[in-house]
Formats: sequence, structure tokens, C-alpha cells
Amino acid sequence: MSGERRLDVLLQSLSAQLADELFVFATVPPGPLPAGLAPRMTFHEAEGVTLILPRDEAETHGLDHGFPCRMITLTVHSSLEAVGFVAHIATRLAAAGISVNPVSGFYHDHLFVPDGREAEALGILESVAGEFQSRA
Repeated sequence: MSGERRLDVLLQSLSAQLADELFVFATVPPGPLPAGLAPRMTFHEAEGVTLILPRDEAETHGLDHGFPCRMITLTVHSSLEAVGFVAHIATRLAAAGISVNPVSGFYHDHLFVPDGREAEALGILESVAGEFQSRA
């Protein structure tokens, strides 16, 4: 498995990139996605297929949606086997009253935070990195 697994290294290397788009969560019935739909993420659940996609795309396709959010990508290449990385970050965001829906890709973790709270979330991430860099 590739990617960094050591929590201290991940937190010292923490940097984040904010995506430009406003994202939303939606769901569609199981089966093929509507033509022309290109969600950032799909996840199949018993009740339907969860989609994370730009709000404009959801509205263009007439999809009911919720949780307007911004996507923050943690640019460190974390291993899918890393223990505590997302938990540490989620705990710090929770302490500030910021909800987060994390999604782990093969290379990076992505945080979906409420629209309007992204600057505060980025500040917290910067603070976390600074704390661990000063310990190095």
C-alpha cells in the first residue's frame, strides 16, 4: 500500500487546497446514473446511490440535494491504512463546531465542510500543521 502511514509525519506535512466549486450531496435510485452526470464521488447504499457533485450540476439535472459544502483536499499522500489522521482532524474541526464529511481517495483525503466555514476550517488545518511542525 502506498502513501504515508505515520501520524506524526502526516500531521507535520499537512497542507490543504480548497476547491472552487460549491458541492452538495444528493441521492439517486440504484442503476445507471442519469446521462451527462459526472459526480465527484458515488457510494452505493441499500437505499440508493449517494452522489457528491457541484451544486450547479445537481440543479441542472433536477436532483434534490442538501448540505451545501466546500471541498478541502489534504494534499499529503496518506495511506488508506493510516491510523488516526482523519480522526485527529475531524476532532479538531468538531471542537470548533464545524461538521465534516471526510472522503478518502487512493492518494488524498477530502473534507466536505459547510459552505461559509471553509476559511475557519483551513485556519484550523494550518494550526494543526504548525503544532506538529514545531514538535519536529
